Amino acid sequence: MRRTVAISVVAALAIGLTACGQGDSGSAESINEGSDISTLEAWGASIKGQLDGTEITVAMASHPSTEAFRTMESEFTNLTGIKVIWDVVEETNLKNKELLDSQGSGNYDVVMVDAFWMSEFVSKKVLDPIGTWADSESQTPPWFDYEDIMPAYRNGIAGYNGTNYGIPTAGETRFIAYRTDLFEKYQKQPPATMAEYLELAQFFNGKEDGLYGVSMRAQRGIHFASGWMSLMYNFGGGFMDQAALAEGEAVLTTETPQTKESLQFYVDLLRNAPPDVGTYTHEEALGAFLSGKTAMWLDATALAAQITDPATSTVADKVAFVPTPAGPAGEGAALAGWNLAIPAKSANKAAAWAFITYMASKEKSVDYVKAGGVATRSSVFDNAELAALNPSYPAQKIALESANGLVEKGLSWIPQYDQINQILDIAGTHGSDALTGSVTVDQALASITQEASDLIG
Repeated sequence: MRRTVAISVVAALAIGLTACGQGDSGSAESINEGSDISTLEAWGASIKGQLDGTEITVAMASHPSTEAFRTMESEFTNLTGIKVIWDVVEETNLKNKELLDSQGSGNYDVVMVDAFWMSEFVSKKVLDPIGTWADSESQTPPWFDYEDIMPAYRNGIAGYNGTNYGIPTAGETRFIAYRTDLFEKYQKQPPATMAEYLELAQFFNGKEDGLYGVSMRAQRGIHFASGWMSLMYNFGGGFMDQAALAEGEAVLTTETPQTKESLQFYVDLLRNAPPDVGTYTHEEALGAFLSGKTAMWLDATALAAQITDPATSTVADKVAFVPTPAGPAGEGAALAGWNLAIPAKSANKAAAWAFITYMASKEKSVDYVKAGGVATRSSVFDNAELAALNPSYPAQKIALESANGLVEKGLSWIPQYDQINQILDIAGTHGSDALTGSVTVDQALASITQEASDLIG
């Protein structure tokens, strides 16, 4: 039985699904009703019989998943008769274009949405709840297989306040890569807890000529905040009270004992990184590990292919992966990603859902990943052929199961608050000062609280 996608019956979001486009009634029940859609070919014939010639406009980020979707376009159009107009925009501009379109002409029929935009998009009524379509048996064929999407993604990045608005099509968590040659040489086991992670970083730091314990992103500002958040929730810390956020109240938690413990831990950990770690984004952090400079690395699963590729990595044949270690508050690894969603103002919603059904289905998931798309499905991580191409897949799946611990706590890795990026920049600026030693951890947290309080009023 298909898992039901949660739908809130909220009058403000009950946008009428009006008829528009050639054969596109926009109704989740009127398209495919009574048709056989059990196979890709049968589904395509049904869609083509009703929507042939419909044009949809899709707004996408410049991203590997977008390029993968574009390789699949011709088959989609041949199957369904639906023509696709692409508006591919650099990520930093995409959000503004989508918001402007939602407030104006409503030209977009499918939009690519970062999980961190969800709260703002929902508050501004940009999107329709995706369950309107995904829960319809006449619209969603069995080969789409919603349940196959990793739980961390479908429950953690696709919605807001209990309602899903998108289908996850690209995502990442964070995990540890470690040098198996060094761990075997010194008879060490990979870390399962944060305490072990710090102990191992201290052990390997300086153990051999030019060797450091760990590499992570820590550049002043938002990169430092992002690295800090890689382990913050495992200590029970956070920047904002997310239960209060769900009630519409912004409450900072930047000076709780748990947040303090997480920052102190991160500063202590980075003392065992290369001395220029304070300039590292994810690129420099990865480069340090690829060159054999560090014993461990903690960052995005999306970067793993570079670590296991001999063309880019000097440690490709001597590396393994484990999930982000549990902390005093348990598991809580990073979780981020992209969704395909249907704008409330779209005039071609049935055709838009057909596009999402095809592009994000289990049926097409292997083709999508082979074309450069980012895995979000359990079946992809279990696929032996794909795992041979990316040996980190089994570890990525385990890491995502670990990341689901954050979802089960009802937390979003980045709090769903409109000004969260400014708060992260503030936190990463003063956190960086604690790393350099120009202020104490307590002083850094007090400054974060003061500036963030001024920001949110």
